[in-house]
Order: sequence, then C-alpha cells, then structure tokens
Amino acid sequence: MRSLNRNLTVVGDDAQSIYSFRAAEVRNILDFPTEFPGATVVTLETNYRSTQPILDVTNRIIGLSPKRHAKELRSVKGNGLKPTLITCEREEDQTDFVVEKVLEHNESGLGLRRQAILVRTAYWSDHLEVELTRRNIPYRKYGGLKFLEAAHIKDLMSFLRVLENPRDQLAWTRILRLLEGVGPAIAKRAWEAVAQSGGDATALKSVPAPAPVEAELTKLANLIGSLSRKKTTENVASDIERIRSFYDPLIERLYENADPRKRDLEQLEQISSAHRSRQAFLSELTLDPPQATGDFAGPPAKDDDWLTVSTIHSAKGCEWDVVYVIHVSDGILPSDMATGDADQIEEERRLLYVACTRAREHLYVLHPLRYYVKGRRGDVHVYSQLTRFIPREVKACFQLGHRAQGTSQPKITASVRVADIQKSIRGIWE
Repeated sequence: MRSLNRNLTVVGDDAQSIYSFRAAEVRNILDFPTEFPGATVVTLETNYRSTQPILDVTNRIIGLSPKRHAKELRSVKGNGLKPTLITCEREEDQTDFVVEKVLEHNESGLGLRRQAILVRTAYWSDHLEVELTRRNIPYRKYGGLKFLEAAHIKDLMSFLRVLENPRDQLAWTRILRLLEGVGPAIAKRAWEAVAQSGGDATALKSVPAPAPVEAELTKLANLIGSLSRKKTTENVASDIERIRSFYDPLIERLYENADPRKRDLEQLEQISSAHRSRQAFLSELTLDPPQATGDFAGPPAKDDDWLTVSTIHSAKGCEWDVVYVIHVSDGILPSDMATGDADQIEEERRLLYVACTRAREHLYVLHPLRYYVKGRRGDVHVYSQLTRFIPREVKACFQLGHRAQGTSQPKITASVRVADIQKSIRGIWE
C-alpha cells in the first residue's frame, strides 16, 4: 500500500512513550521521518488542558532530552499559578503537606475527585495511604493493591489482632493457615483448643498434628505468648519487629515478589512507631477484619467523592485540576533500576513529564530529603537528592517551598510576578 500511494498517517507523542516494559519503542516515532523519507511532521503544540505556568515546567523538563521531536506547548487557558516544588525534611512531612493541601482544596470547592496523587511505583504511596485511612479520606488506588488491602499486610495485622483480642477467630484462622502443613482441619482443631483455654496460645502445643506441624504450632505459641506478656511501656513497633522475625521467612513460600512485600512490612513497622499501644494503632487504621465483606466492595458510586492515588503509568491519559507528584528523588524517579542505561533514563524523564502534564490548574512536586531504611545493621535514615530532571533552569519555573518537621505550612521562598501575587497567596493559604 505504501509503495502505491504513500497514504500513511501516524499520530503519536514521543514525549509520552513510557511503556517499554510492554515492548513499546520510542524509536518508532523518532525514526519515522527517516524510515519514510519525505514524510511531513506536523507538531500539535496547542494545549487545552493545563495553564501556561505548568506547561513552562513541562516544556523545560522534556526540552532537556537529547532524543525528541522539538515542540513547545502553548496553553489556550492562559496564565495561572506557578507550580510548587516542596522540599520536605522527611517522608512524614511530605505526607502531612499533601493531606493538608488535599483538604484545603476540597474546602475551596475542588472536590476529592478533581485531585490526584501520583507516584513512580505503587509501594511508595504506603505511608500516605495509611494517613489517608486514618483521616477518613476516601481514595481509589490505580496500579497495585491498596497498601492496607494487600494480603501480607493483613497477615501481619492478624497477629496484632490476636494479641489485642485472643478470641478473634478470623485472625487466628488466618495466622494458622500461614503455617506449612496446616489445612482447614488442623486450623479448626487449633482454634478450638485456644478458644476452650480462654485465648491462651500455649494450648496450641497440645494440638495433635504431624511432628513438623507440631513444631510450627509450638513456635507460634511461643511468639504469641511472649508478646502477650511484654511490658506495656513497649510500643507497637517492637511487636511488629518480633512478628516479622517469625513471618518474614514464610513470605518466601507464600507469595511471589517477596522482597517488595518485606519492604511494605518495614514501612508498616516505621509507621507504627508513632503509636504507644496496639489498640491505638489498630483503631486509627480502622481496618476491616480479614475476610470481611468490605474486602469485596465494588467501585464507588457515581456520586461518591474520592481521591485518586495512582502510579504514573496508570495515570496516562487522565487529568485532574490538582496533581501532587510525590517522591521526586533520584533513585525513585529516575528509578535506581534504570540509571545504568541511557535509554531507560530518558524514559524516566518522560515519566516525570507525563506526571506533571496531568495537572490542569495546580501542580505540586514533592521531594523528601530523608528516608527511613531498616537494614541488617539497624534502623538508619538515608538522604536523597532532588531528581536530576529538575536542574536549576527547570527549578526557576517553580515556586519553591520547604516543609520542616512539625510545621503546618511550608515556607515559600521564591518570588512570583507582581501580577500573580494575589493569586499565589490565595493558592497557598486558602
């Protein structure tokens, strides 16, 4: 067909090619004029979604890519507020800022469904999801399970539920079925033994079972027994640390992708450190019991209001009035898995471009300086740098702010044009 009439039209955006893991290849767009000599390249530069200050940022982000078709997006919506780049001292400060701004925008008339939080990889929203749940802010997650709905999180929470209420049959059943060789029949006998003893975990040691299973039941009984007798002054993080020493080896057998699941449990342990009791921790998370009907709830009704939490890949093609891009740190965006390959780094740049271009009116980009890491040598905090995709010339397009530990609002340090002062102040303090 091409040799007969050369009637071929292709529409695409090389700046949004982010699916190489699905075999998408940006060279198909970049090399098209070479593969088809004489092809006319028509750039579509009129943007109907975002205000010009947002496009100023995104034009500069993608403009630093050495592999692209040159274009400069122009907004039909005209001027607006500058995007805001917030440097946070800790991940907790990032979470506090995002939650406060979500509620502020909601109060000002930009409902939850008009706002979205975007993240490079699903598990980097774990800490934020716990806080949204604690604050009773409804949300829908796209790209991975909700943190608190993941099976391994429910497993660990079942241990805490048993410690708080030794007569919780659902929690006991879930824990017992984690053990190798324990099926429905043995789990039922074990639960009945615990129930008849008034919730005493040592009853597990007398349950008739094959020798390997008896050994597993004894280990579980010793763990629950020792945690039940712990000092009340110890916080819940110490409980989770000891539970993980028992549970982490089981993850390898029970689930695929064991390492990310273990990192989730590390994150849960860190989150729990702010609570002085199991009861307070469980109550604030407001989790449904394992296997409750809430696990099978359908999507929200059309009239319900809910916030979107999404990976950047899942957000492509969508748009919101307010967008928060979190964890914009080197090693996360770009991912440390991509930094050894120039083509992968360029795709990571396009990921940030896609994330920022989802915003219509308000764009917040957040970078925590410090991350908590739990390793073999103990708990440490590592320090991060702002993504390499926002160098000084791109930074100049942002309002700059800093969120310190314990502050209620970030300090905005960059100046804005006189014509925008009133709008900027209103956007920050409303």
